[in-house]
Amino acid sequence: MPMYTLKKSLGQHFLTDSSVSERIAAALQNPQRLLEVGPGGGALTRHLLKLPVDLRTVELDTEKVAYLRKTYPGLTVIEGDILEIDPPFEGPFTLVGNFPYNISSQIVFRVLEWKDRVAAMVGMFQKEVAQRIAAGPGSRTYGILSVLVQTYFTVDYLFEIGPEAFNPPPKVRSAVIRFLPRAEKPNIRSEAHLFRLVKAAFNQRRKMLRNAVRGLFPPDTLTDPIFDKRAEQLSPEDFAALTFKMS
Repeated sequence: MPMYTLKKSLGQHFLTDSSVSERIAAALQNPQRLLEVGPGGGALTRHLLKLPVDLRTVELDTEKVAYLRKTYPGLTVIEGDILEIDPPFEGPFTLVGNFPYNISSQIVFRVLEWKDRVAAMVGMFQKEVAQRIAAGPGSRTYGILSVLVQTYFTVDYLFEIGPEAFNPPPKVRSAVIRFLPRAEKPNIRSEAHLFRLVKAAFNQRRKMLRNAVRGLFPPDTLTDPIFDKRAEQLSPEDFAALTFKMS
């Protein structure tokens, strides 16, 4: 019997299929420093410990922290919240995890905050969230997360996992995606301008861009034909270029 309990309040679903853990570990591409988010009972951790890497983990659940420290005595376990801790390494590092689905989007924004330090990210998400992040322009699932992530990272949609790989089985399918920093990132006026523009554009995604973002641009700028499009038709590069024309 495991020496820990499931906590639904933390969105916990424990991965029990070791082949999935092996595939996630194989997708990491030889990182030097690795942070595992939410290791829980260590299903993925035990595979990561086989890698020649400086591995650290961050876990919020005190019961799991005690279990991990007892089971893996040499493992660095940071007791805390990934949304609140400082970066765990001085240099660039990779993030990996079977992310709690109730905070997975917030974890993506955390990765964006740390984008200058993140060498890669391999994460498991609810399938629909993974699809949204990986979606390209023109897709119905393309949205705020897609644009913001793809401004800074390339996104690889790696594979899907059924509910039977977990205990308890979630009611949704899962998918693993990978972020790698873009070799050439589009120039933006500022992150604040980009976030404001993208949020305004997709909050009224059915409208022509001109109507959705009217308050952010000088009237004469809004005559540009690009504003005849809807938000989902613009690439991250289009949004980046528009930040320089905002009021």
